[in-house]
Amino acid sequence: MRPHGSPGVLEKRRQRAIELSGEGKQTVEIAHIVGATRRTVRRWKALFRQQGTKGLRARPAPGRPVRLSHGQLRQLEQALLKGAGAFGYDSDLWTCPRIAEVIRRKFGVRYHVDHVGRLLHSLGWSPQRPQRRAVERDEQKVRTWIKGTWTFIKKNGSASGASRLPR
Repeated sequence: MRPHGSPGVLEKRRQRAIELSGEGKQTVEIAHIVGATRRTVRRWKALFRQQGTKGLRARPAPGRPVRLSHGQLRQLEQALLKGAGAFGYDSDLWTCPRIAEVIRRKFGVRYHVDHVGRLLHSLGWSPQRPQRRAVERDEQKVRTWIKGTWTFIKKNGSASGASRLPR
């Protein structure tokens, strides 16, 4: 699995490992400092011996590039934080089809609904299910019941104070 970070950041990490090696540090120490495995550090050393600094150069990330720029992704995140209601939807629930539509309207870029989840994950968002609660629910009464009645039931076995039946 490819580690997190831009290709440039990963290249600097490899170069730092080689610098530490040149200072006489052990592979285990280097791995701990740069946050890699010992095997990876040994591989970097071998690449450096064979190809020099050319072997440590950054390579572009595999796969299709993201169609939104870094700035556009930040704008998208800010838009999503405003809620779906700000974009004319009847509820503040964000769904992948809604987000795909917002991306299309705001940036003129079409994303398939299945890929919107990956895009959100790259921004650090995770899927959440809304809590289903009755409109009539009174949170203060619920808290009072939990602190009072429920605590009494847990301690005494029932609301009426009767003892528990044997099991």
